Amino acid sequence: MASTESEQKAIGSDSHPGSDDELKGSEAPLIEHLAELRTRLIYSVVALAILFVACFFVADQIYNFLLGPFISAAGSPEDVRLIYTAPQEFFFTKLSVALFAAIFLAFPVIASQIYLFVAPGLYKNERLAFLPYLIATPVCFIAGAALVYYGVMPLALRFFLGMQQTDTGGVTIEMVTRVSEYLSLTMTLLLAFGVCFQLPVILTLLAQVGLIGVEDLKRWRKYAVVVVITLAAFLTPPDPISQIGLAIPLLLLYELSIIAVRFIEKRRLAREAKLAKDLES
Repeated sequence: MASTESEQKAIGSDSHPGSDDELKGSEAPLIEHLAELRTRLIYSVVALAILFVACFFVADQIYNFLLGPFISAAGSPEDVRLIYTAPQEFFFTKLSVALFAAIFLAFPVIASQIYLFVAPGLYKNERLAFLPYLIATPVCFIAGAALVYYGVMPLALRFFLGMQQTDTGGVTIEMVTRVSEYLSLTMTLLLAFGVCFQLPVILTLLAQVGLIGVEDLKRWRKYAVVVVITLAAFLTPPDPISQIGLAIPLLLLYELSIIAVRFIEKRRLAREAKLAKDLES
């Protein structure tokens, strides 16, 4: 009976030759990938932590820079007055400023770590196609943030300041902003515009892999208008200047994306036709 069981075990092991080796072989790459991911995450977190500490020591200067649109709308620094109503409010505001600046400055490091993690699994032509998007992403974000800083924010603040009531002999209603509320408004607009300006990057990337085409974007144009207007209403303060300031550039970017996708689609179809011709020959 014992010999029969040993024979069955031997037969079972022979019927799946190399199964243990295959299992060990599949475990090894997974462990290597997880170790590589941990390394990239550590580099990103360390870079973010170092920049956070550095930015905290210059948080006052960064906050003063963010006050630029307010000063532009008010006319001079003497006309800008901000307050904080809790002892710890400005300290936590400086922490938020430092974290915001650190994430912004650490983006090149984080993006490079993502690329170094993904690149070994890509073909050479795929790596070359992926690199422009790493450059375009921060450029588009900075373009959106610059539009907020130099255009939308000053206009919106002039709109808000124009609602003050300072008539002689009447009730004075003056806008005195809390430091945390101003930072919240500024960061919300900067992030909203920066993220929304990634629209061309996302659409061209989807076109690059063949998931969408020019005809799809043309067919979705009317829905895009509705989505853009809805996003502008939710992501910006309830004033028409900010909403229009986000909606119009996004609609223009959508039209620009159609032109870019048409160019990419032609190149992709030409490449596929050439590959098919080479296979036939």
